[in-house]
Amino acid sequence: MPVDTIFWDHGSIKLVDQTLLPAKFKYIRCRDVKTLWHAIKKLQVRGAPAIGIAGALGIALGVKSSKARTGKDLLREVTGIARYLASSRPTAVNLFWALARMECIASRNSARSVSDIKRMLEREALEIIREDKEACRSMARYGARLIKSGDTILTHCNAGGLATADYGTALGVLFEASRQGKRIKVYADETRPLLQGARLTTWELMHAGIDTTLICDNMAASLMAKGRIDKIFVGADRIAANGDAANKIGTYSVAVLARHHGIPFYVVAPLSTFDLNIASGKDIPIEERDADEVRAIGGRFIAPRNVKVYNPAFDVTPNGLIAAIVTEKGIFRKPYAKNFKKYRRNRPY
Repeated sequence: MPVDTIFWDHGSIKLVDQTLLPAKFKYIRCRDVKTLWHAIKKLQVRGAPAIGIAGALGIALGVKSSKARTGKDLLREVTGIARYLASSRPTAVNLFWALARMECIASRNSARSVSDIKRMLEREALEIIREDKEACRSMARYGARLIKSGDTILTHCNAGGLATADYGTALGVLFEASRQGKRIKVYADETRPLLQGARLTTWELMHAGIDTTLICDNMAASLMAKGRIDKIFVGADRIAANGDAANKIGTYSVAVLARHHGIPFYVVAPLSTFDLNIASGKDIPIEERDADEVRAIGGRFIAPRNVKVYNPAFDVTPNGLIAAIVTEKGIFRKPYAKNFKKYRRNRPY
């Protein structure tokens, strides 16, 4: 069963503190927007769909105790909360998609009573969670079609239940393939510098009873050269209109290696991860994080404290390296720009 990563609980937000895994499984409670902002920034909650859910719940949380007297006053508060939460992390478009969706609810209904709008915002946030659960299961079913019994699969970072409200994206595909009785093996990249693959992906796969082997990121090439990898599945944090996909740093390297060795490289993400307003991956903002994430592991320094560090959290995989993109609406193949158009959403978020 998937982990309840983040949910609404009696007027506050409960989420798994992913910085403590795998040593400790603990829920923390966010009773105010500032606490939630820090939870997103510090990666206590992470993964593009889960961050989007956090943003939606954050709006509901932020207005819960509002003293606004009119709907228009409440709308101004919603806009301010959205801007604040949007400043937490810049790359995962799901956050901005969810915040815009919540703002749209407040704007469309600004003539209604404050109490009505508050209820509508809470319902919308819960609807986003419900939709994510359905999307996870749908992506899993579509993606499992790409897996044969006996396949050995490589994955990078964490794209499982911890990154969503349910099954996950890339890992959801693996969970579903295993549920269908397909015999698979998985190699998980450790994913430096924050080790999401080592700490989170292996934890999820092992709990699901899937044959799992952890490797250092720089071991992937040798495994491919030995013919020990059949397919690669990864998630995404933002997908441009041409199919370029941003994901955790190191994903691009894996895609290049896959192309050299003739291994299909698949991206799995819901439509909320698509940003069809940008033409290519060159327009995706890439978050740069604190230097000490590279200088230290688990608080212990492994490099000189004053060494210069370059620490982008994501890189962009060009669409030409992606064999297919799995979504809740089906499997997209090239040409991505043409095939995405028919699923463009006709709404302002």
